[in-house]
Amino acid sequence: MSHRAQMAGTDGAAGEPRRLRPFIRSAGVRFAVAYALVFGVSAFILAFSIWYSTLGLLQHQVEAEVRADEFGLLEHEGMGGLGALSVAIANRMADAANVNAIYLLVDPTGRPVVGNLDSWPRGLTGVQEWYELPVQRQGVASVALMRATMFPDGSRLLVGRDVQARSELRLILRDALIWAFGIMVALGAFGALLIRSLFRRIIQDVAETTRAIARGELSRRVPVSGVGDEFDELAVVINDMLERLGRLMDGVRQVSNAIAHDLRTPVARARARLEDAALHAHTPETMSAAIERAISDLDGITGIFEALLRISEIEAGSRRAAFAAVDLAPMLHDMDELYAVVAEERGLKLDSSIHGPLPVIGDRQLVQQAVANLLDNALKFSPMNGVIRFQAQRHEQVVEIVVADRGPGIPENERARATERFYRGEAARHTQGSGLGLSLVAAVAQLHGGTLYLGDNHAPDEPNTGLRAVLVLPANVPPPKFVASSLPRRG
Repeated sequence: MSHRAQMAGTDGAAGEPRRLRPFIRSAGVRFAVAYALVFGVSAFILAFSIWYSTLGLLQHQVEAEVRADEFGLLEHEGMGGLGALSVAIANRMADAANVNAIYLLVDPTGRPVVGNLDSWPRGLTGVQEWYELPVQRQGVASVALMRATMFPDGSRLLVGRDVQARSELRLILRDALIWAFGIMVALGAFGALLIRSLFRRIIQDVAETTRAIARGELSRRVPVSGVGDEFDELAVVINDMLERLGRLMDGVRQVSNAIAHDLRTPVARARARLEDAALHAHTPETMSAAIERAISDLDGITGIFEALLRISEIEAGSRRAAFAAVDLAPMLHDMDELYAVVAEERGLKLDSSIHGPLPVIGDRQLVQQAVANLLDNALKFSPMNGVIRFQAQRHEQVVEIVVADRGPGIPENERARATERFYRGEAARHTQGSGLGLSLVAAVAQLHGGTLYLGDNHAPDEPNTGLRAVLVLPANVPPPKFVASSLPRRG
């Protein structure tokens, strides 16, 4: 045989195991086999218990009949001796109701005196013990459940019942149990295949969806049958995850575009100034001024990158290690004094109302940066002689910090995107900034388990509605204290 033929034979022999290997390793097959085993074992236990209970009940009934019959015959023997016992046995054999009754009285030599058995059964040697043995009953082979009693003179009495019908019933039940087990195996196999097909359906849907997304079809989603079962719940969770991933990827693309757009202008400006200074600056003062303007532009670029890194660090949760119990009221009072002076220099008024204490668990510097961003935005967009409202108070389980201005505000249809990185609404297009302020505030709120709410600062007597930004943080609520005097006393 050639080497190629040997290889073909080897591949042919190993082909079946290789084809079976993925089938055996399938999670659906394992679940299906587990289901079939549990179903089959439970059904077999149920059928066996019914079989055992039925035969046990019949056994107890026969034993009770034999004991009652034996007790009655012994009463006759006690009152009239073996003669009265023989008469009683003869009368009972003549009764048609005792068709299954078995009696045999033998003398001390073993010779039958009266009864319906041809001879004393072989193997029945003890007394007051139960025996189930084959017997010859008037020339007909049968099976009997019996027990014997010995009298003082050596005579022996055997009382029993013909249980041939019970033996046949046992065989019928055994055959029925075998058939039932076979049917259970078939049903278990059918259920296993059904479970495997269900697993394959949901897994195949997930696999096809993920493969399509890997090919670039980001709009693909796992189909939902609408039944509302666990598979639908899994599909909904996966689709929610894909929606979030899609939004994150869109955000990454938008951030990349925004970075390229926002950094192109200051980089080009810095280059143009340095190039112009290199060509036309003839004095050290002119060169120094150009370099300072270029440094200022580059500082702005550095500030953008630092803000992005700070937001990423906050969203990653790495700053949570610095969390501690802190009262925000002293910090907010300091910020009130600082920004009141800045607002006055710009022709604005800062109306503050800070009610402490304001206990939270968090990073004091991050909260301070978030509040500073809100106040900077309010100063930037407020009109001349405008009023900025700065409030902070505790409401039960939360601490609320409110900054409200009378500027152009943010339209309702833009508020959902106002916290995106580099997003700038129509009202902020021509103002200085990078569009990262509210993004950082939202990231700080999320890190602390809080929320940033943006709404209208209602002012019916003014043309501009204004923006009302509310930073909500969980308050540091101490656990309830148990007073010893309030506890019930013993004794």
